[in-house]
Amino acid sequence: MELRTNATTRRRLSRAGLLVGVLAAVFALAGCGSSRHSAPAPSGRPTATTECGTNSGRGCAPTRQRVDLATPSFSHPTEITNPLFPISRLRTTVLLGHVGGKPFRTETTLLPGTRTVTWRGRPVRVLLSQYLAYLDGRITEVALDRYAQADDGSVWYLGEDVFDYENGSVSATEGTWLAGREGPAAMIMSAHPKVGHVYRPENAPGIVFEEVKVKSVGTTVDGPRGPVHGAIVAHELHADGTTEDKVFAPGYGEFRTAGGGDLEALALAVPTDVVGGSVPPALYKLTIGAMALLESARIRDWEKAAAIHRHLTAAASSVLAGGPPPLIKARLHGTLGALAKAMKSRKTARVTQAAIDVWQSALDLELRYLPVSEINRRRFELWTQQLRVHAAAKNLGGVTGDVAVLEWIRDRFADTLDPAQRRELDLRLRDLRAAADARNLPAAADHAARLASFLRV
Repeated sequence: MELRTNATTRRRLSRAGLLVGVLAAVFALAGCGSSRHSAPAPSGRPTATTECGTNSGRGCAPTRQRVDLATPSFSHPTEITNPLFPISRLRTTVLLGHVGGKPFRTETTLLPGTRTVTWRGRPVRVLLSQYLAYLDGRITEVALDRYAQADDGSVWYLGEDVFDYENGSVSATEGTWLAGREGPAAMIMSAHPKVGHVYRPENAPGIVFEEVKVKSVGTTVDGPRGPVHGAIVAHELHADGTTEDKVFAPGYGEFRTAGGGDLEALALAVPTDVVGGSVPPALYKLTIGAMALLESARIRDWEKAAAIHRHLTAAASSVLAGGPPPLIKARLHGTLGALAKAMKSRKTARVTQAAIDVWQSALDLELRYLPVSEINRRRFELWTQQLRVHAAAKNLGGVTGDVAVLEWIRDRFADTLDPAQRRELDLRLRDLRAAADARNLPAAADHAARLASFLRV
């Protein structure tokens, strides 16, 4: 699955603020064929691969340095095993960081099955990865990304559907592109990166553009479970002329991106960081404690909430002492501090939100032990409770965004349900969406509670 760069996210966040209310039609999964020097796309945007796609038309590396100009062949495109971008082997990842001084979180999930993109007159099967980004705890972007591996081991990006969110609703779909329609397929990782290699992970000038130059190879980085050897550092140029460094690590793919004071770093990847075995008792108590505290605070039973909080704090101390992945550990430590302060205030809204934040970190840690589909079902339940918190606060934008999150998470695990369960889930989601669209927050909260109960059965 894709691990998107911070620059792309920042660009879209900025654009979303300017384009509120603009909603384009979602592009189809397949497009017409294209050659490397095809005529302009229907939008009038250029599709050639050699011109510099920055806004100024300057700053790109000489064409002779590029390793992505030969036409790739795809015999087994969905077997993506390139160690620096191992999409077919990675089931999900969690990245944490900050953008604009606010907490930033992304989840990428490999969706079931394959899709087809028609490029240069031939169908290419691709894997589809879902990228879901949250800024300050609220949905800010979703992308559906298409990847294929060429016969030489290089990995190619064949398009994305982009949905930017503003106040819980889709505000723009700009940045959507498809190989063979807006531009060519784009190399996102060379087969055997060497210092000086240049390639373009996105190459539809006027829509999206990125050019990468490999700066170093054989680098060692600190990973979720210790040192990771064989990483590379790449310098990336964006359409607006800004640049940033990105790290790719074996078994993880894109590992760290930093620029302009923002940071997005890999916190956990599955199966790379799977520990196996049962969920440790302390982690189990932490998860259950966060859920129980949420309910006690909701009914303002502060005596019971205080007792639960004491047990939760003891369990958290054990979890933190057990050496969890550093970024998740830091995020959990921060949410525990916020929860302690909230408990002193005895304000329901603050306590319930802090409990949900602790619960989310606990679920991240449970990824090391439980199947991804099970964690996604539990994440679905978490967001039903987040919706109830927003409904209680009369936060329509929050509720609307939470419905969107539930709809996207549904796509991650619906294939594990039997047909009757899947139909029931979709009917209940439809009713929830209708209540939110009608601005009926009490009804939306009730539907969310029923959804959570349905999945527990």
